[in-house]
Formats: sequence, C-alpha cells, structure tokens
Amino acid sequence: MSTEMTAKDVLDLIKKEDVKIVDFRFMDFPGMQQHFSVPAGKIDADTFSEGLGFDGSSIRGWQAINESDMIVVPQPQTAFIDPFMQIKTLVMTCNIGDPITGEDYTRDPRNIARKAENYLKSSGIGDTAFIGPEAEFFIFDDIRYDQTEHSGYYFVDSTEGRWNSGKDEGPNLGYKPRYKEGYFPVPPSDALQDIRSEMVVIMDEIGLNVEAHHHEVATGGQCEIDMRFAPLLEMADNMTKYKYIVKNVARKHNKTVTFMPKPLFMDNGSGMHTHLSIWKGGKNQFFGDGYAGLSQMALHAIGGILKHAPALLAFTNPTTNSYKRLVPGYEAPVNLAYSRRNRSAAVRIPMYSNSENSKRFEFRCPDPSSNPYLGFSAMLMAAIDGIQNKIDPGEPLDRNIYDLSPEEAAKVPTTPGTLREALEALRKDHEFLLRGDVFTEDVITTWIEYKLENEVMALDLRPHPYEFALYYDI
Repeated sequence: MSTEMTAKDVLDLIKKEDVKIVDFRFMDFPGMQQHFSVPAGKIDADTFSEGLGFDGSSIRGWQAINESDMIVVPQPQTAFIDPFMQIKTLVMTCNIGDPITGEDYTRDPRNIARKAENYLKSSGIGDTAFIGPEAEFFIFDDIRYDQTEHSGYYFVDSTEGRWNSGKDEGPNLGYKPRYKEGYFPVPPSDALQDIRSEMVVIMDEIGLNVEAHHHEVATGGQCEIDMRFAPLLEMADNMTKYKYIVKNVARKHNKTVTFMPKPLFMDNGSGMHTHLSIWKGGKNQFFGDGYAGLSQMALHAIGGILKHAPALLAFTNPTTNSYKRLVPGYEAPVNLAYSRRNRSAAVRIPMYSNSENSKRFEFRCPDPSSNPYLGFSAMLMAAIDGIQNKIDPGEPLDRNIYDLSPEEAAKVPTTPGTLREALEALRKDHEFLLRGDVFTEDVITTWIEYKLENEVMALDLRPHPYEFALYYDI
C-alpha cells in the first residue's frame, strides 16, 4: 500500500474491498508482534485519533497490573490487506499511548524509532537515515524441542539437510547442499526457489520493495530475501511485514521458518547485515573522497559504531543464541574493525557500486532475532555520536585476519562472547542512547533486567545436553 495513505483512504479501502475485520498490530518489548481484531464496522475516523484500549499488563516488559490500561493508535500509512486470512482482513501497525495522559508510551519500540528519526533531524546532521537490512532465515520441515525438570532436547530437520544424504526417503533423490556450500547452486539443489518466489510476490503485492532472493550458505534450508533501503521507521515497519509473510508462506507449504541466529551446529548462522546512510536535502552525506569513497562524516559514524559496538549488540544481537553465531570460522563479523574487503570485519563498505546514491556502510553484526525498531535506532544513535564527537575509526582491516601475526591480531578488538557481556557493556555505555530522550533510563534498565532474568539466567540454570556428553561419566 502507499505510504501516503490517510485515515480516509483506509476507511474508503475498507468499504471498497468489503473488509470484514481490522487487525491492530504492535511490537512488544523483546520484538514479537502482537495483535487483536475488531469488526470493520466499528472503525471510524475517531479510531485514528483516539485509538482503542487494551490491557498492557500481559505484554512482555510493559506495564504493571495496577497501570495496565493502554491504547493502540493505528497508523494509516501501514495498512494492507492480509494475504493469508480467509476472512477479508485489513492490518495496521499501531503506536502505543497512555489513555490518561495521551502521551506516547516510552517502552513502545515504534515510539523509540520515531524519536530516533526526530533526533537525527534536530541534530542538523541529516534529515533521513536509510536502512537496508539483509535478513537470513532457515526453512525447516520439522522442529521439536522441550525442556523439563529431567529432560531437554531439540531436533530440527530439513529434506535439504546434508545429514539426510543417507536417509531412506523412498526414494532419496540426493541434491542436498553440502555444509557451508548452499550459496548458491541452482535447483534441484536449491529446493526452495518457488517458496521464496512466492514470498517475494506477496511482499511486492503489499508494497515491500524486494531487490533479490537466494539460498544462503548453510545446508538445510538457509535463505535470504533482501529489501531495498528505506527510511528507518518505514524499514522497521517493513521488517515486521517481512517476517509475517515469510513465516506464513512457509506454513502454507507445511514448513516452518526460524529467524533464530544459530539453529545448526557446525554450519553458518543467520545474520542481518544492515546498511546505513544518512541524507540531508536529498544528498547522501556518506559519499566523499575518503577511504572506499566515504566522506569524513561516514568514517566518524563508523567510529561511533565500533566504539559502542559491545553495548550496541545488546539490541542488535539480543539473544543468548546470537553469540553462537558470532564466532570465528563461519564468515561471522567478530572483529570490531572496518574494511572494504574483509567480511570478518564488523563494518564493511560495499564496493560493487560507488555512485553517490548507493554509498553506505554495512554493519555486519546484527541478526534477525533483534527488534528492528530498537536495533536500527541504537545503530543510528551510535553513528550520530561518532559524527558529533568526530570519533576516529582507526585504520581499516583490509588484510585477512588469519594472516595477521598473534601480536597484530591481539590489537583488533572483538565482539562480546555472550549476551551477558553485551548487557554489561550496555549498562556501562548507554549515554549516547539517551540523547534526545530517544531511549530512556527506564528502557535501558528494563531491557537489561528483562534479558538477564528471562533469558541469560534462565539458560544458566538449566543443564545442557552436551554437558551430559562431557561430564556424565566423571
């Protein structure tokens, strides 16, 4: 749908398409979309200004039970007809507000992204931050997992998985990509071409601008679909639509999708390399005559990203599983350096297009488990801090990291090894996020406490299956 849609346009569309249900969606704190629906006849012009009430106490990381009333305020420019529902349904993404004060809710991730865009404008640095994420994911045929007091296991399967080369499939037709060799043979080795194409066609129908799709490096169904860059808030909205489409197309084919960064041992994990450029008055401020065709502003922005990367990863790589991807040997960007060539560097400057309009840098650490509103906003705030404080990114790392001497390699800082380390880095380094009231102390504290209690410490308490292999017979 057009980004120019107004409330009147949406109401007209409801009548024209004979929409029966309107679905209101919003993002919870950790990054999962939530929704509720109302009959289309209950929607009028006031809905777009006054919103609709709901109970916020059951939303992860949000209100306490004694202050649970909240409102959703639908945003007409996000409207689209749901391509999966049998009953004609129109979907809108919403902002979250306080019903008493009418103010935007500070823990609403979409509100944080809106404030990040406004802060960029108020800084004078630029008026638009363009974001281009490259989200990877796995399409599996089966997933089983459980954790009880006396057992714990997971089992994933894919007809593409190399581990099924010897399976009696009645018949087994072979063509299963070798480990780390899924990038990217033609069908029949790539068994997911039609499914990805269907995803792309539906994305196009609801207004997402897709540039390419392909199989990714890992065996067992790893895929990537790339969208063309868009302004930060719009792209965060688009990522929610992207995930919704990918998961539901897969389900239609009796398959399942995960954006979990590292579901397979000993093969590549799923990242979300994220491209950033800042524009002002229609001009790309990152284009220049410096290293790799970058401006001094862009180099300072890279300096900000690298300086704050350990804290930044608490939002861009927000799961314990994220750090099983960020390890050497799987094309993972574990080195906090920048380069126009080295894909193990956290920041890479793409060199396949050097025009003014395409010049940007790529932050390679993020993964698709992140809340896009928070991850993109934190990334922009780190870049702005680098520009404002003229942070020197140091020398580029254009040599193969494995060719460096031990002394040279020791000088290259690396990404945090665990989510706990990233959260502790965020606790110590978050002043750059507070500027313009984009993130608040409450948001930072709540994020750290939620992640530690519900994820880090919860995992620490549970025996791991591999611990039995290591220690049972001691």
